[in-house]
Amino acid sequence: MANRTDPLAKSIHGTNPQNLVEKIVRSKIYQNTYWKEQCFGLTAETLVDKAMELDHLGGTFGGNRRPTPFICLVMKMLQIQPDKDIVVEFIKNEDYKYVRILGAFYMRLTGTVTDVYQYLEPLYNDYRKLRRKTSDGSFSLTHVDEVIDELLTKDYSCDIALPRVQKRWTLETTGVLEPRKSVLDEDFEEEEEKEEEEQAALEDDTHEKDYHGRSPTRDRERDRKRDKQYRDRDRDRDRDYDRDYARGRERDRDRDRDRDRDRDRDRDRHRLRDERDYGRERDRDREWEGRDRDRRDRDRGRRRSRSRSRSRSRDRRERDRDDGDLRKRRARGSTSPHRRPEDDNNSREEQSKKKKGKEGEEE
Repeated sequence: MANRTDPLAKSIHGTNPQNLVEKIVRSKIYQNTYWKEQCFGLTAETLVDKAMELDHLGGTFGGNRRPTPFICLVMKMLQIQPDKDIVVEFIKNEDYKYVRILGAFYMRLTGTVTDVYQYLEPLYNDYRKLRRKTSDGSFSLTHVDEVIDELLTKDYSCDIALPRVQKRWTLETTGVLEPRKSVLDEDFEEEEEKEEEEQAALEDDTHEKDYHGRSPTRDRERDRKRDKQYRDRDRDRDRDYDRDYARGRERDRDRDRDRDRDRDRDRDRHRLRDERDYGRERDRDREWEGRDRDRRDRDRGRRRSRSRSRSRSRDRRERDRDDGDLRKRRARGSTSPHRRPEDDNNSREEQSKKKKGKEGEEE
């Protein structure tokens, strides 16, 4: 029963007001000791006393994600749903800054778009310091206007997802909101009025000093001369500008011409280098071809000389073989007992004829 929403409470944004807080954070709040002991049985009237006791704001902190008293009171306001007048009084409270932040946070969760911009934007002028509990349990310093800017521009604050609101310029174009006027505009207007008055007084003093004791004719002549000087100065300035412009155009054309010339020169240089490289490669190929031809000729000469030496050695072996055969026959003839001297003469004649025949063949 203690965690149920007031039966008379209206749905906010089409859902139960307590559902605006995520389920995990909501369950942490229900299990917290501050919620059970301090927030039980609170009403819209007694809630103010608990809000006045706040000394910091924040969502959840620590390893167990324990909720702060600030977020517990926000949850209690969603549960009992106080009247809009009470929430507006919270926001307008200038004595207790945490009460103001509590009302602004609840208005951001449950209010309409026009109410959010109407009641929260004036708090941009509140620059008082606030203590904020971070997720690791430490405290950081912030200000009221910073918290209000976070509520109007961010999607999350104090571990709670904020409902979407339209941008102000969209509402201004549709006519829902009037253009915003800053409170500082009055100070700026007063300063501008003072500056204008001082400038007007200074011009009046200057005018009286300049025209005191002078004739209108002399003043008109002086104004005419001043206007002529201004016209001559403007004409000279225009002439100088045209001359500088023409020089700049001519300088750009010369620069482009030089760039094209350098590009053509580089192209010709690369082409000549390629041609030289091609000529060198061709001469190198020719040199290698000549070397190969000489090598082949030398190899062919070696083969020819080798074949000649082989043929000569073959002839020599045949000649030696024939001489050996002749000696053998002579040896056999000299040892034969039935050999006659006529046979020896005949054999000598035959051998001389054979030798002459061979010498003739060799010649």
